[in-house]
Amino acid sequence: MYKIRVILDSKEDVIRTITVNNSVTLEDLHTSIAEAFGFNGQEMASFYRTDDEWNQGEEIPLFNMSEFGDAPSMQTCFLHDTLVETNDKLIYVYDFLNLWTFYVDVVEINEEKISNPKIILSVGEIPETAPEKEFIAEHNPENDEFGEDDLLDDDIFDSLDDYDFENY
Repeated sequence: MYKIRVILDSKEDVIRTITVNNSVTLEDLHTSIAEAFGFNGQEMASFYRTDDEWNQGEEIPLFNMSEFGDAPSMQTCFLHDTLVETNDKLIYVYDFLNLWTFYVDVVEINEEKISNPKIILSVGEIPETAPEKEFIAEHNPENDEFGEDDLLDDDIFDSLDDYDFENY
């Protein structure tokens, strides 16, 4: 049995701890998480592998989107192969139009068998609308293709004044 803590990425604490069998797929986990938070489970969703600092890695989508059919999907990834140890983590995004984002963390793994997934802890209420996401890229001058001066230099466009665009 896996004991998994799922935390909504929001200002308020919204947490569910669920138990699931070791042999379930990530699709089963997706369904359990969706139900635990009151969703119908009918929206697109993905898990993302992550490190201990929650940096997003490889996507595991609900359905195989690969042209050749050999990419991972929730249907083909088993929990015991994906989350091997206690404290292993995933990011779960449900409903790509609203971007409900959750942090999934393995609290405990044992050999106990359970018949159905179960919510063993529920803290907080899910908000009516998904928390707003703000995507800000970090500026790293070492990786810039253009220097800061290049972006501010309007002289590079002076030669365009020589063209007569009205004839086109």
